Amino acid sequence: MIDNLQYALDGAWRVLLASLLFGAVLPVIFAVGVWSFAWGSGGEAEVSHGRPHPVGKLLAGVCFLVVLLGVVLGIAIIAATGFGKEISFDHGYPTVVTKEG
Repeated sequence: MIDNLQYALDGAWRVLLASLLFGAVLPVIFAVGVWSFAWGSGGEAEVSHGRPHPVGKLLAGVCFLVVLLGVVLGIAIIAATGFGKEISFDHGYPTVVTKEG
């Protein structure tokens, strides 16, 4: 009975972490990227009609890259699970490995 509770709690925190990451953090990063892109465009894209900021374009690119990598990682996790595999971060980067157990 205790083992079942531990498995349930282990699964629950993983679902919570994934839902926070993909459901809250990635949209915020995307929004910051859109704001940064407007800041990087300057002119009519801003209320102040200021000059373009190259840092804004760089920040927007980084934000969009992080969001894209998050989406690709999510799709990879779903696809790997469908093939009976899992994604491992043992080496610091994601790799597809055979499920243990």
